[in-house]
Amino acid sequence: MNPDPLDFLLTDLDRVLAEDSKGARVTRLLADYAASGASDWRRFALFEANYYSRNLIRRSDLYELIVLCWGPGQRSPIHDHAHQRCWMGVLDGRVKETIYRVQEGPQASAVQGPAREFATGGVAYIVDDMGWHRIEPTGPGPAVTLHLYSRPIRECQIFDESSGTVQTKRMSYHSIGGKVLSGA
Repeated sequence: MNPDPLDFLLTDLDRVLAEDSKGARVTRLLADYAASGASDWRRFALFEANYYSRNLIRRSDLYELIVLCWGPGQRSPIHDHAHQRCWMGVLDGRVKETIYRVQEGPQASAVQGPAREFATGGVAYIVDDMGWHRIEPTGPGPAVTLHLYSRPIRECQIFDESSGTVQTKRMSYHSIGGKVLSGA
């Protein structure tokens, strides 16, 4: 059996993340994959009706690679990345990333900053020093994004807009390896 483009991406990520502290090569790998027209990611693109879904492809000590599926109107909370690097490649559709400056404390606040839109093949990068962000699909249809976190993220901080507080959120998956988790 011939390896899929995703197999090559995973092999390259294993090698590059073990040796590359700056991450420019990671951005290029994700951009090349996202723009390639490869469809092998589709077996991990499992949607959830009420909330965007997080579908794990691989988790190692160096990184986790996840396919996120966004239905129309679904969006992430405003969140940080637990001091890890995050890349997002758009596999299908369009998404908007909005940056926020969050002031933590008893009277937390989130001040909206710039927003950028990304189409299929586009790649975004963020670390906490750049701000927190929110991701949401744009356009009439769904979107699918490929997220790489280096190192894996077990929990993150979210800004709860209804209460004006910062809360810790434990990360979970809708599926692992293309199989929906029971109770998901």
